[in-house]
Amino acid sequence: MWCDDYEALSNNDKSEFRRLCNYLLSHTYLVRDVYRPDKQWTEPGSDYRTASRLFACMRDYFVFSGWRLEKDEDYGVISLINEFDHNRLRADRFTTLFLYTCRLIYEEKREMSGSRNIVRTDTGEIVEKMRFLGLLDKGRTTQKERIDAQRTLAHFNIIQKTDNSAWSAEGNGVLIFPSILSIVTNQGINDMMLELERQSESG
Repeated sequence: MWCDDYEALSNNDKSEFRRLCNYLLSHTYLVRDVYRPDKQWTEPGSDYRTASRLFACMRDYFVFSGWRLEKDEDYGVISLINEFDHNRLRADRFTTLFLYTCRLIYEEKREMSGSRNIVRTDTGEIVEKMRFLGLLDKGRTTQKERIDAQRTLAHFNIIQKTDNSAWSAEGNGVLIFPSILSIVTNQGINDMMLELERQSESG
């Protein structure tokens, strides 16, 4: 039973267990490799290491409340999934399309970058890709849309900015994490491209 394993933990590990469980309930994804803007490099994060060490106990705990905790060691992503399909974020249209565009860029660039885990881009490239695909209303987007979309995806550890400044409507350097593979599958990308083709033909 998870409670027996939990009681066997040190006081510090119990504290980390509670903190990381709450973190996952809020953020859904925890990624292994995070970018350090001050050092300008990517390194393994301590939260991922701790969650990996406590993974069996955390997984068994979440099972009791209808959640499934998964870990992909190849990509370095821990995901928390609701078995009843509840507690899902209802993103606005722009954020959803921004997310799908990030997924397309991730697929296109990860082989070229020499790393299959993290892809580097920027706000301008994402928005220009959206414009090229015809995803923007009249080819335009507002500052608020861009900032809100980036903040939302960063909260769920889908993207991270490459500097310590605030999210800017003018643009930021952006890293796309492999957690995006969980939220937008290959089938989801194929479905979106088919829909774009249908819209183009009907238009």
